Amino acid sequence: MLIGVPKEIKNHEYRVGLTPAAVKEFVAHNHAVWIEKSAGDGVGFSDKDYTLAGAEIIDDAQTIFAKADLVIKVKEPQVNECKMLRAGQTLFTYLHLAPDLTQTDLLVKSGSTCIAYETVTDKQNTLPLLAPMSEVAGRMAVQAGAHYLEKAQGGNGTLLSGVPGVAPGKVLIIGGGFVGTNAAKMALGMGAEVTILDRSLPRLRELDDLFFGRLKTVYSTADAIDKYSSTADLVIGAVLIPGAAAPKLLTRAHVKNMKQGAVVVDVAIDQGGCFETSRATTHQDPVYVIDDVVHYCVANMPGGVARTSTIALTNATLPYALALANKGIKAALLEDQHLLNGLNVHQGKVTYKAVVDALGDKLPLDYLDAKQALEQF
Repeated sequence: MLIGVPKEIKNHEYRVGLTPAAVKEFVAHNHAVWIEKSAGDGVGFSDKDYTLAGAEIIDDAQTIFAKADLVIKVKEPQVNECKMLRAGQTLFTYLHLAPDLTQTDLLVKSGSTCIAYETVTDKQNTLPLLAPMSEVAGRMAVQAGAHYLEKAQGGNGTLLSGVPGVAPGKVLIIGGGFVGTNAAKMALGMGAEVTILDRSLPRLRELDDLFFGRLKTVYSTADAIDKYSSTADLVIGAVLIPGAAAPKLLTRAHVKNMKQGAVVVDVAIDQGGCFETSRATTHQDPVYVIDDVVHYCVANMPGGVARTSTIALTNATLPYALALANKGIKAALLEDQHLLNGLNVHQGKVTYKAVVDALGDKLPLDYLDAKQALEQF
């Protein structure tokens, strides 16, 4: 199979779909790998590194999209990339379709097969290809929040750790999954006062044990969000419904009632955001202010630490990508229900129900169960 890796073109996105080490694995299994020129420069992988690993360097993305059987990326394809996809081709990347009407429409029209990292599952009912980036984003959320709490950045001037004689800052984390857990690790490490909200009592018990009671675990209700957001210096949105649009849990009224100069970081922004006042931003222009509250809503947060993120992501995606190449797309998907759960679009059909539920009233979409779609076409 011919594997193609184009250079990422989203704003300040430096990650790359495969590392040289991953290329060696494909080559060892007798697959050809094409890497777009300079695709790895942003994370310190040169064209020479890829050539030594057995890849062929291609001058432009158009050639890769025209010839590759399997295209491996990091971020969702941008409009011009969507238009280069074709029937009979498979795309393996993050998609986040539920809040993205334009991308969904273009992928359906392309006739291609599109497998989303963020909806692939595993035997533990977790999301193994989303987990590494959730870990990165959760840790970065606290770093970003701490930075924008500085007065010169528009914040209220609070040091999360406090100092002797001065109370630490208050951090509220909404959601106790991978993002929330890693955000809590960082916030506690800085010495902040941390409260984490979740709707799963078993998960709250796990978090209490994990952190030895060093943070507050609170069952998530509208009342709890009212209470804890109003006194927080930093609120981190870490809520995820796999493949679906994120619920709006922090409302405009909550934001209006927050401290002047408080900061909110919406890690769920890739799925539309879990704050009512959220809109996607970029690393180039990461924040905006509503009701004196600083909003950080960068849609590709892990791209800010691109080398760490690239290696962590490839470690997770490689076994699945190899299965697709070694077995063939259809066989690999049908043999592995967890990989099949990643199938979002196939030959003009949407195969992930949450996408149709989110966008069906805005765009006429043909839904077909993933297994049926593969067997039918």
